[in-house]
Amino acid sequence: MRYALASCLLLSGTPLLAQTMPAPGSGTLIELSAEASRPTANDLFRATVFAEAANPNSAALARQVNQQIAAALAVAKDYSSVKTRTGASYTYPVYGKTDRSIETWRMRSEIQLESRDAPAIAELLGKLQSSLGVSQINAAPAPETVQKAEADATVGAIQAFRERAGLIAGALGKKYRIREMNVGSNNRGPVYPMFRGKAMMAAEAAPMPVEGGESQIQVNIAGKIELTD
Repeated sequence: MRYALASCLLLSGTPLLAQTMPAPGSGTLIELSAEASRPTANDLFRATVFAEAANPNSAALARQVNQQIAAALAVAKDYSSVKTRTGASYTYPVYGKTDRSIETWRMRSEIQLESRDAPAIAELLGKLQSSLGVSQINAAPAPETVQKAEADATVGAIQAFRERAGLIAGALGKKYRIREMNVGSNNRGPVYPMFRGKAMMAAEAAPMPVEGGESQIQVNIAGKIELTD
């Protein structure tokens, strides 16, 4: 009869080991949290440059601005470590104050620059400033930089969690085991503006000072431990 019962359990796919697993412990549960952070270089630089002009003739205005953008893109091609792409471009009328008729047209077109090579983007911005405005520059950790720092911070946070758990259990004269652990982070690279304004023009092609600084990459752990004898 015992052999028949064992055969039935095996044929039905029921694992015999699962029938003998102990129930969860009845020790005291304690919730706790820990965190760790790592300083990380802001090594990805982004900038926005733009051409802006006004002209009563909208077609002539478009030619003027488009030529400025095309010339800037040609200069940027010499910098292989700097990624470039055209940004927003729009034209709008400027009305008179009295009869509300269109007095002139105004157009603005942008170029977005991105690079991990600070000297290169600084030099390029210096050259472009002779004909274009600079509306914004910012720095943040590159995705791969965040990933590396996050991995290091995760190890540190786990160690801090275990140390805190051991401290609590030891103070109560108990041992512990981890029942639950949730690891989280929100590190998408905070953006640190180095410049933001309507325009920044320069007559000479001098490199623009660029210094990224650092960010703090943080990992948080929340979990539960069970006190045991």
